[in-house]
Amino acid sequence: MLDASKAEGERLWQMPLDDEYKEQIQSPFADLQNVGGRPGGAITAAMFLREFVGDTPWVHLDIAGTAWLDDNKPYMSKGPTGFGARTFTRLATNW
Repeated sequence: MLDASKAEGERLWQMPLDDEYKEQIQSPFADLQNVGGRPGGAITAAMFLREFVGDTPWVHLDIAGTAWLDDNKPYMSKGPTGFGARTFTRLATNW
């Protein structure tokens, strides 16, 4: 995934999945809660998913912040960005 994103110029990085973040998804009512709060939100979302994937290779892409541009940029028009589409196309092509 990282190689595909680099080849397509879409910036991705591997976030830490330190166990201390798992504390934020503990729940008094369920095994886990699916929201860990504002601190490390993308990380706690990944921690939640990690509990269900087992040994299956997986990625969590938190693309909400990159999904829309409010202003034109030299490299992209205002509006929906389609972020991740080029990376996934490259990943599938190289698979």
